[in-house]
Amino acid sequence: MEFVIRIGDMTIQLHPSIVNWLILCVLLSVFFIIAGNKIKKADPTQAPKGFVLVCECVAKLGTGIISDNLKARTKFYLPFFGTLIFMMAPSNLLGLIGLQPPTSNLSVNVTLAVMMFLLIQFVGLKEKGVIGRFKELCDPIFLFLPLNILGDLALPVSLSLRLFGNLLAGTIITGLVYTLMESLMPFGVLGLSFTPFLHAYFDIFSGLIQTYIFFTLASFFLSESYVDEEE
Repeated sequence: MEFVIRIGDMTIQLHPSIVNWLILCVLLSVFFIIAGNKIKKADPTQAPKGFVLVCECVAKLGTGIISDNLKARTKFYLPFFGTLIFMMAPSNLLGLIGLQPPTSNLSVNVTLAVMMFLLIQFVGLKEKGVIGRFKELCDPIFLFLPLNILGDLALPVSLSLRLFGNLLAGTIITGLVYTLMESLMPFGVLGLSFTPFLHAYFDIFSGLIQTYIFFTLASFFLSESYVDEEE
C-alpha cells in the first residue's frame, strides 16, 4: 500500500518504507533533543546513570564502529556517521513490529551508498589533488585505469545491494512463513512457534550486522582516501 499526497494537479506517491523512514527521523530527532538536554544538565563529576547512561552507551557504540578505521579523525566524522548509524540500525529493526524496514527499499540504500561514495571521492581529491588522484587510479600502470575506476564504482553498488538483499530477503521469507502458517490453520499455530527465531535472525542479528558492515566498510575506504601521514 502506497501513501498518496495530492497538491493541486500534482500527485506524490510515497512507498510505505519511505513513510516509515520519515516517521523514524521525527522520533529520533525528538530522542536526541531530549538526550541533549539531559546530558547538559547531568553532573560531570558523577557517574552517569539512567537515561544519560543509555545515551553514553549509544555514543560509544557509534564511535567504536568507525574509530578503528578513522582513528584521530573519528571526532570530526562522528556527527555524520553517528546520525546515519542510528538511523539505519532502528530502521533495520522495524520488521519486529510488522513495519517494512526502509532499508529494504533499494532507493534508500542507493542514496546512503552514493552519499558515502561522494564523500570518499571528495576527500580523496581534497587530500591528493586531481593529479595525485589520477595517478592513484593509474596504479600500477596506466592500463589499469579502467579497472581501478570500476573498482571505485563497485563500492556504492556493493554497499547498497548487500544491505538491500539481506533486508528484503528477511522481509519476504518471514512474510511467506506467516502466509503459509495462516493457510494451515489451525495446525499452523505450531509453525508460528518458530517465527520468533526467524525474527531473531533476519530482523535483529542480520539487521544489526549489516549496519556494522556498511559503516565499517565506508569508514575504511574513507580512511584510505587520506594521505598516509608517514609518507
